[in-house]
Order: sequence, then structure tokens, then C-alpha cells
Amino acid sequence: MTNKQKQTSIDEFKQFVRRHPKLIQEVQTQEKSWQSVYENWVMFGEEDEMWSPYRQTQSEDVKEEKASKPSESGKADFMSKMVSAVKKMDADQMNEQINKMSQSISSLQSLLGQFSSNGSKKGSSGGSQHPFSFRKD
Repeated sequence: MTNKQKQTSIDEFKQFVRRHPKLIQEVQTQEKSWQSVYENWVMFGEEDEMWSPYRQTQSEDVKEEKASKPSESGKADFMSKMVSAVKKMDADQMNEQINKMSQSISSLQSLLGQFSSNGSKKGSSGGSQHPFSFRKD
């Protein structure tokens, strides 16, 4: 078997396993090994009756598709939740919080500005003084 044929066979087996997710559970619980599953797949083929207990049912397919693809109703539901959250907000409280944040940011900016201007003045004088002055009592 050439390398390309081996890879194709492995890819087909992977697709088979994806269509039979209960096989994964059995291998994880160590009831079966991947080697034995692969050998049975090669010997009996994909359509054998031994695989029927492991097949994914149609209802599971539908559930999986719904979970993997966000539907339009899910987007609309999200938007309705966002709108209701905005409606519940108190405008005065939000304004107060925004003002507090703005004041905090302004204070930080001025503090950083003082350190940067002090650093440039002291750096040019050539002294290796600490930026904080400590005094003994």
C-alpha cells in the first residue's frame, strides 16, 4: 500500500468514526482499542450491522447542527437580552460611574505626567537621585 493510499484509508476511517461517535466513548472507556475498531472496519466494511449501535441518530444530528450553527433565533434572542439589559440600566448611576472613571483616568494621567517631567529634568542634571524623597523623622 502506498503512502497516499494509507492516508486516504486513514481519512476515510476518521470520517467513519465521526459518523459513529459512540465508538469514541467505548475507546475512551477502554472497552475497545482503536486498533481493533480499525481492523473490524477494514474487514467488515462500513455498512456491516455491527456498527448500527454506534451510529448517530437523526435527532442527534439535528441537535449537533443546532449547537454548532448559531441560528437566527439565537441572534434575535441575544439582541432582545441586550435591549432589556439597557432598559434596566439607571442613566443617573451610569453617568455617575462614567464620571468617576473619567476622574480616575485624569488623575492617573496627571500623575504619570509629573513622573515623566521630573524624570526628564533630573536625567538632564546627571544626578542619580531616587524619584521619591524619603526623610527620616
